[in-house]
Amino acid sequence: MGGTVETVLKTPKTELPPATLEEARNQPGRAEKIQEIVKRIEDEGIKYIFFQQISITGRVMGKGVVASFFPQVAEKGYQLVYGAVADLFTDKAGNYIGFPPHDSELAAIADLDTFEVLPWDTSVARVFCDCYDTETGERFDADPRQNLKRVVTEFEEKLGLNFVIGIEPEMMWMRRDEEGNAEGVTKPYCYHIHMFEELRPVLLDVVDYGQKLGLDMSYGDHEDAPGQLELNFRFDRPVTTADNISTYRQICAAVARKHGLLASFMPKPFTGVSANGHHHHFTLMDDKGNNVFHDPDGVAELSDEGRHFLGGMLDHFGALMCVGNPTVNSYCRMWDFGYWAPVYKNWGWQNRTCTVRVAASGRFEYRGVDSSCNPYLTIASLLKAGLDGLERKVDPGPPQEGNTYDLLEQGVEIERVPESLGAALEALDKDDLIKEAMPGRLYEVFKHYKRDEWERYLAAVTDWEREHYLEVLP
Repeated sequence: MGGTVETVLKTPKTELPPATLEEARNQPGRAEKIQEIVKRIEDEGIKYIFFQQISITGRVMGKGVVASFFPQVAEKGYQLVYGAVADLFTDKAGNYIGFPPHDSELAAIADLDTFEVLPWDTSVARVFCDCYDTETGERFDADPRQNLKRVVTEFEEKLGLNFVIGIEPEMMWMRRDEEGNAEGVTKPYCYHIHMFEELRPVLLDVVDYGQKLGLDMSYGDHEDAPGQLELNFRFDRPVTTADNISTYRQICAAVARKHGLLASFMPKPFTGVSANGHHHHFTLMDDKGNNVFHDPDGVAELSDEGRHFLGGMLDHFGALMCVGNPTVNSYCRMWDFGYWAPVYKNWGWQNRTCTVRVAASGRFEYRGVDSSCNPYLTIASLLKAGLDGLERKVDPGPPQEGNTYDLLEQGVEIERVPESLGAALEALDKDDLIKEAMPGRLYEVFKHYKRDEWERYLAAVTDWEREHYLEVLP
């Protein structure tokens, strides 16, 4: 705990999983590592293990295995239908999203270094998995976690540098009333310690569970929406940070069950108060711990590399917004003005009205991400956009001075975020480079899933419509 950039850089760099299922099952040292975990299972009285994989929406999917079966599942993997990566949902026509039911199965192989005991029930453990295609024996191209490993490896090997990232996980703690309506359990008083105190049993459990699961819990605060907390943990290498976000969400769900609450990662549950962001903070380091993005004499203290990476993000602004804000509800955050949402294509030094904030010397805060994001996809997409900016030396232009909303009132024109999930999907579909961050079937499944979500929403009749139109005529 108490990690620094130096301690992160001492951890192993991201490596591609073995190229084939057979190689994954027969990795050197794997049998010995399985036996080490078996001994731990026996010594600690672990009875059940969740083998986990990540779906296209960031859901944690998988299978549960009785402890006595752990060795054989850890060795050979478990099999699920391909459609598990699409939450096994059907579209509005009744077809399974991405893969029909007669398609083959994927094989999920445990990433044994991620084995951990669940602190809310120490008889249960979990381990993340990487997925393979049983038909070809190759890596399953629709697996978001394995895809992130690929993108990170390509990025870092090409540049000889280290990408370090942290994510601020805003979310809301709610309670259902007698009619089943969800309400925030505190008042919307930002940074108010009394509101923090109201949720003290919750936050202490989250911190305790997080530390026991390897999250380097740091600081937190009550935000400015009912029941809204941001409890942070330290930055790390990209795949570890994405795993930590998935783990954090599971922690919150467990704590909510314990306290009879609802832990919500819905981006915008309420109109008139702030939404839930998942701001991505990141930088690029050499092996000695020097910040490659930092130049004390540069504009906003950015080096040329920092400016070009930033230029790449802005150049792919619309597509990145789709990946980082992937639900219909995400765009309610963009229309409820006055709450620092990342609505415009701009950047600035310590400017929270911009989509990209240079938060410190050579550190970016990318604000165009909300709590419904799949971090494995958002990080992969940011890396692709940044690398494109570096390779093409894209100029982001000067930093914005002043409040975005004041400038708009003065007549300054600034490109706006896509107005809806539908518009964002169109922006992504036109951006071949960001689609490379989700190649092959990964993008096709994402597109099918999200296009269907958008079309279902367009067909839904809401309470707002009934209120405004039910008796509008004659």
